Amino acid sequence: MTDAPPIRVLLADDQHLIRGGLRAIIDTEPDMRVVGEASDGASAAREAVTTRADVVLMDVQMPGVDGIDGVRLVIDARPEARVLMLTMFDLDDYVLRALRAGASGFLLKTTPPAELTAAIRASQSGAMLFAPSVTRRLVESYVKQPPTLDGIPERLAPLTPRELDVFEAIARGLSNSEIGAKLYMGEATVKTHVTRILSKLGLRDRVQAVVLAYDCGVMRPATD
Repeated sequence: MTDAPPIRVLLADDQHLIRGGLRAIIDTEPDMRVVGEASDGASAAREAVTTRADVVLMDVQMPGVDGIDGVRLVIDARPEARVLMLTMFDLDDYVLRALRAGASGFLLKTTPPAELTAAIRASQSGAMLFAPSVTRRLVESYVKQPPTLDGIPERLAPLTPRELDVFEAIARGLSNSEIGAKLYMGEATVKTHVTRILSKLGLRDRVQAVVLAYDCGVMRPATD
């Protein structure tokens, strides 16, 4: 583990104070370091390439090129990078658009330091999507209604019935252990199902699975 290179983190925020605070937190961690800073989405994409960033912390609202367009630019310029959005609010109007653009998750700017660094590690490894306290609030804000699927969408046709069950659970924001408890299977088996689902559907992570669930009508955003 000591031989592993540090996670290269890029900070994209138009406020110097915010970037300074994030840098102070991240640079104290032995397994990660800040490799660059940017003040808008366009410069974030350029810096992501120059610094070979693994994870980009991207503010949602910035002057010029905002975080939504910034995600697209970063993913196009450096597909290997994972982008975590930073927002002041639990539920932002831009959430689904950012996820569709390729963001790997959302963090509140009030996220405790330990959760921030844990989310960076999780995003870089692909094991999780959000800091734990953010995941539940975001998902529950969207998922307030039962699935509305009358048939299996063509996009989901490659999945087996069991994989469809796991897919729906992923869309509801359940962790592997929660899926295992719900569907009566071991966590290792759940992990295998998740890997196969992402591979069959051509998705790079669980966030894209959630977005696909909404796009296919498996889940519906709340309307109240």
